[in-house]
Amino acid sequence: MEDSTGSNPQSLGFTDKLKSWLSWSWTYVCFIWFGMVLIMIYVLWSPLKLQETLTSVFLNTLTPKFYVALTGTSSLISGLILIFEWWYFRKYGTSFIEQVSVSHLRPLLGGVENSSTTGLFSSVNGDAEPRPSVSECKVWRNPLNLFRGAEYNRYTWVTGKEPLTYYDMNLSAQDHQTFFTGDTQQLRPEDAVMQKAWRERNPQARIRAAYQAIEMNHDICSLLIIHSLYLILLCVFMCRCAAAYVLLAEEEATTITEAERLFKKSLRIHAGKDINLLVYIKRRLAMCARKLGRIKEAVKMMRDLMKEFPLLGMLNIHENLLEALLELQAYADVQAVLAKYDDISLPKSATICYTSALLKARAVSDKFSPEAASRRGLSTAEMNAVEAIHRAVEFNPHVPKYLLEMKSLILPPEHILKRGDSEAVAYAFFHLQHWKRAEGALNLLHCTWEGTFRIIPYPLEKGHLFYPYPGCTETADRELLPSFHEVSVYPKKELPFFILFTAGLCSFTAMLAMLTHQFPELMGVFAKAFFSTLFAPLGFFADKMESFMPSSFWHQLTQI
Repeated sequence: MEDSTGSNPQSLGFTDKLKSWLSWSWTYVCFIWFGMVLIMIYVLWSPLKLQETLTSVFLNTLTPKFYVALTGTSSLISGLILIFEWWYFRKYGTSFIEQVSVSHLRPLLGGVENSSTTGLFSSVNGDAEPRPSVSECKVWRNPLNLFRGAEYNRYTWVTGKEPLTYYDMNLSAQDHQTFFTGDTQQLRPEDAVMQKAWRERNPQARIRAAYQAIEMNHDICSLLIIHSLYLILLCVFMCRCAAAYVLLAEEEATTITEAERLFKKSLRIHAGKDINLLVYIKRRLAMCARKLGRIKEAVKMMRDLMKEFPLLGMLNIHENLLEALLELQAYADVQAVLAKYDDISLPKSATICYTSALLKARAVSDKFSPEAASRRGLSTAEMNAVEAIHRAVEFNPHVPKYLLEMKSLILPPEHILKRGDSEAVAYAFFHLQHWKRAEGALNLLHCTWEGTFRIIPYPLEKGHLFYPYPGCTETADRELLPSFHEVSVYPKKELPFFILFTAGLCSFTAMLAMLTHQFPELMGVFAKAFFSTLFAPLGFFADKMESFMPSSFWHQLTQI
């Protein structure tokens, strides 16, 4: 059965033409109607003696009670409109009056329909496609997360504040349970203990559970020695307690050196069966080498990991590599890594976007001057640097305030939300020193980053180079970041014009109502003077028109 809309294209075309003609003529009809009203007022001005009626009869018969009732009613109505507008704005993020004007009245007046939700994704033949349903607020493991015992706990000892939220630590516990546990059908007693250890909220309870798993493993090994099976099965059983040493390195070790020693011990007893655990241990060893100043060794370990396990790209080891190469000032190697991972088919991150901007800014920032650039214009290299900064700022608009030290840094969380404040904190915590090292890079960022918001189309959620900015980042960041940190919010929901207008109208009418109630006689005099002044231009206009074209003549024509 054919579609009825496509079976009669002539009728459909006639309907579209009729709608287009009505939209086109609507504006002119309004002008004609307004002109007819003016002509009617002019024609009836003298015969009905409108001026005397308005000034003498109408104004003189109004009592003070009328003014009190009028101003009170106006204040009440404007207050109700304000309350409704505010409620609608808090719930939907836009003004009801503005939405109705744009969505319904503007098309009738010949304007362009709101296309914020259409046209973002188009197919080859030009038909609009629905946006794919993606998880906008997916939480990612922070590839540069700190060590709990050696770094996070030290912050707690010094400040008395908890740098990690329970939500963040709970996500890590879930990661460890799924990441370090093999086949759940073959769980051994020490595996069950370690699963419980990751779930423990108290750090001391986790550490005690890790030692318990190690002791259980040692008891099993003793039995194996008695039965002469030690050489055959030692590795199989000892790999089971490698995760326990990982927990001790993360939580019990109070220095990076001690954490490195425990990770090396975990690596020695690992049998190689659990790939995830092996990659985690080697990665953390590389991060220990980076923190202890053995940067070239760390770079080699990271490169070997990426080469040996190319399918584990979701771990974002390349972000660790980029940070280490920046510390070595090996900018050519940084560019080579970016060329591989800054691809349209790969997910972006603040590290990718801002590192690319840093490299381009570094090439021109040492000689960049805002005054000189405004006189002569931007060169090609400067334009590329500015565009790279705009691209990075659009991806994550929270980063510049941390890099420019307009907002204080905190310890990064263990999980981040891409394009959110948590990712900005994690990036700036490790990369601020690299921006400071490039002479003039922060100055160029300071001069250009706010220009991004003039490029992004209105509303800001639309986006320019990337998908529209997700609106759920604020809620997720508040879960990831500690309570003492002021979460950065973008885009800030500024109050629409109609809310400000109704708030001012409500305040003004309420003030008039109060004054009229307290001083009715005086406010009555003011009201009469106001209306007399308001109607004076109409009387002046009518007198001028009377001298050129007497209204009595038109009145006589209407009587014929």
